[in-house]
Amino acid sequence: MKRFPILFGFLFCLACGYAQNIQLHYDFGGALYDRSLDGRPVLTSTVEMFKADKWGNTYFFVDMDYKSSGVAAAYWEVSRELKFWKAPLLAHIEYNGGTSNRFSYHNCYLGGVTYAWADASFTKGFSVMALYKYIQQLDTPHNFQLTGTWYLHFDKGLFTFSGFADWWREKNNYGRFIFLSEPQFWLNLNRLEKIDDRVKLSVGSEVELSHNFGGRNGFYVIPTLAVKWSFD
Repeated sequence: MKRFPILFGFLFCLACGYAQNIQLHYDFGGALYDRSLDGRPVLTSTVEMFKADKWGNTYFFVDMDYKSSGVAAAYWEVSRELKFWKAPLLAHIEYNGGTSNRFSYHNCYLGGVTYAWADASFTKGFSVMALYKYIQQLDTPHNFQLTGTWYLHFDKGLFTFSGFADWWREKNNYGRFIFLSEPQFWLNLNRLEKIDDRVKLSVGSEVELSHNFGGRNGFYVIPTLAVKWSFD
């Protein structure tokens, strides 16, 4: 059990040192319609970074789940994309993993290709990824994953609609495939009139859309209320 707070501290320091934004989500869980979700953590923090360079880009996020007793879980994903050629495809490598006070996530290693597009003003864009996914210590470790991401800033940057969708093969108690999408909608307060542009606060929501995910059978829609602080 001592490993968990050590890992928590390491990931938190690493993430905050390079963060582009920090988010805090209040999870409604079973409060809306399904009491079986009452055991979900109430709060989740997310630290996120995307950094482009001449050879591609690096992206990661770190999620921390909190209950009244303390930190319940830590999970992170980190990816690197390489592109030093003119074709629109990027080489993609990725790691997913984490731990909790009840179990550890399987180590997942992914590799494949990404097609990415953005308009000249970077107000909108999307990417599509086709990946091989190796899930360590699974009876059927060799799998695949399809991922899509998107972002859209509109009304002069006042609103942002962004998110991702993953569909992958992983044998579980309810089938062989899992779907997870988390669209986010933000009101960027610094774009309001009479608000100092140095204020980087956004308020909004994230909605988890999932099927056979997290040990749950069937399709779930689970919203949050959220705040986000972005850095320059």
